[in-house]
Amino acid sequence: MPTPPDTSKTLKLERYNNYLRKIHSTKLITASSKLLFRATLLIALILILFFTINYPPLSDTPHHVPPHHRLHHHSLLSTSLFSAGGGAAWEKQVRLSSTPRRTNGFSVLVTGAAGFVGSHCSLALKKRGDGVLGLDNFNNYYDPSLKRARQNLLSKHQVFIVEGDLNDGPLLTKLFDVVPFTHVLHLAAQAGVRYAMQNPQSYISSNIAGFVNLLEVAKAANPQPSIVWASSSSVYGLNTENPFSERDRTDQPASLYAATKKAGEEIAHTYNHIYGLSLTGLRFFTVYGPWGRPDMAYFFFTKDILQGKSIDIYKTHDQKEVARDFTYIDDVVKGCLGALDTAEKSTGSGGKKKGAAQLRVYNLGNTSPVPVGRLVSILEGLLSTKAKKHVITMPRNGDVPFTHANVTLAFKDFGYKPTTDLSTGLRKFVKWYISYYGIQSKTRKGSQATGESG
Repeated sequence: MPTPPDTSKTLKLERYNNYLRKIHSTKLITASSKLLFRATLLIALILILFFTINYPPLSDTPHHVPPHHRLHHHSLLSTSLFSAGGGAAWEKQVRLSSTPRRTNGFSVLVTGAAGFVGSHCSLALKKRGDGVLGLDNFNNYYDPSLKRARQNLLSKHQVFIVEGDLNDGPLLTKLFDVVPFTHVLHLAAQAGVRYAMQNPQSYISSNIAGFVNLLEVAKAANPQPSIVWASSSSVYGLNTENPFSERDRTDQPASLYAATKKAGEEIAHTYNHIYGLSLTGLRFFTVYGPWGRPDMAYFFFTKDILQGKSIDIYKTHDQKEVARDFTYIDDVVKGCLGALDTAEKSTGSGGKKKGAAQLRVYNLGNTSPVPVGRLVSILEGLLSTKAKKHVITMPRNGDVPFTHANVTLAFKDFGYKPTTDLSTGLRKFVKWYISYYGIQSKTRKGSQATGESG
């Protein structure tokens, strides 16, 4: 029988080749894995950088807040890069807008300049010859197109608005480096009592952190500016004294919005005491008028009545009518300018106090509370349309049932005296509303017949 062939060498060679193949395969997989890991890491870093630049941090936009309720803010990085780093042309715009035309005129930084009160005050200051520079972040708490329209109006009067956020320290520092502001009219804030239940962090960020950031920059400026800022009638909270006086207690806020405004008053006291900043707080009482805020009752009542929609009219839990001290925008503007005109100079320099500084707080109201039902009746007459009313009990959302301003102190110190009653003010608002939104109806004829200016 023949001897079978020796296959041991062939088997060993095949095993060795398999071994080499496994080694090469392992090396290839390892190399591929490293390459994939590095590529993934690079993509992740690029995405993180992209979202950091273009979107706010998660703490400012809680997951439970619906997308349409989330406020859009420019990040600190993007604001500093594209606004503060705007170069010579940008600085020229800032200086030109801030330079007063009248002798001894003010140079005023107006925060929230694209807002309701801010835009009106900016126009009034510019028209009398003061230098005005605006600052606004154009968030979408309400329709930003209305803010852009106000911006366009201000631009026609040579008021430049820097697009940026109060919490952007480098941007604020840059503005104070470019312009030696004599005054700051601080009107930027997260407004609205009810929205605080949906997005509380926005109130802390704007009304407390933003205010502190502004004061930090102002205290270090040389010269330090005098500051007039917007508090709110909401600070009176559960106060039962009537009418509301600056001497009344304000330690029982009924809403987070009110609490942040009260916190602002205490923070103002601190910066006045330590750093010598001259600070004047103004407690606004339900301001209304042309170019107003769409989240205010008079505004959305007008819209809903014209569209044939039902409107909710609140009653208190003891079935009394809810009433407000509605204050027309022109009266509030006069109060703001009066406060600026009588504001004393800050006493600090480079962050160090050199003497006692002025610290004030005033009510700016109309002194005549009007039931919301009466407001609706006036609108029905002006719009020539009957409202579909739905009377309900006021929900526990932080709204107070009644406001009434005592303005004796403001009258005494700078001659504040409201002159516009609700009927007159609403007539001017309705005329603006139908013109702005291009409404063609019997309302237009009725409003034009009054001859009122907006």
